[in-house]
Amino acid sequence: MLSGVIYTARDAAHKRLVQALEGGGELPFDLGGQTIYYSGPTPARPGQVIGSAGPTTSARMDVYTPPLLAAGVRAVIGKGGRSTAVKEALQQYKAVYLAAVGGIGALLAQCVKEAEVIAYPDLGAEAVRRLVVADFPAIVASDIYGEDLYVRVNAEYRRGG
Repeated sequence: MLSGVIYTARDAAHKRLVQALEGGGELPFDLGGQTIYYSGPTPARPGQVIGSAGPTTSARMDVYTPPLLAAGVRAVIGKGGRSTAVKEALQQYKAVYLAAVGGIGALLAQCVKEAEVIAYPDLGAEAVRRLVVADFPAIVASDIYGEDLYVRVNAEYRRGG
């Protein structure tokens, strides 16, 4: 159960963040020690902090993840398996990949206590948002030791266990 500040970013925002890193440009927030959630929340209904805020498929961010980890990101949240390059970068930079359950975006939105667009507002739902969350459920799927929940569960399934 995560509580604290996390940032949302999807494909287009990741591309811009990595371009800024590679080009020596200014980043919209300090990446050091941060958590990035692969989510593009829907607009909030009246009286809500945020709309549905479920995870998106993490593999689409695989090309961008190693440079962001190298820049100090310590956790990423999404759904689905990750590439070998990402898993190696998680080990190298002592970071973790957390899996959130897909299909429950409305429920996950209830964990969001504050939401503010802080970068790339032209991207709409894919803008970078600073979220304050409380008791946000996620499970460690890949860690600094090379463990991979998806690989382990698939192997157990094939064995019939």
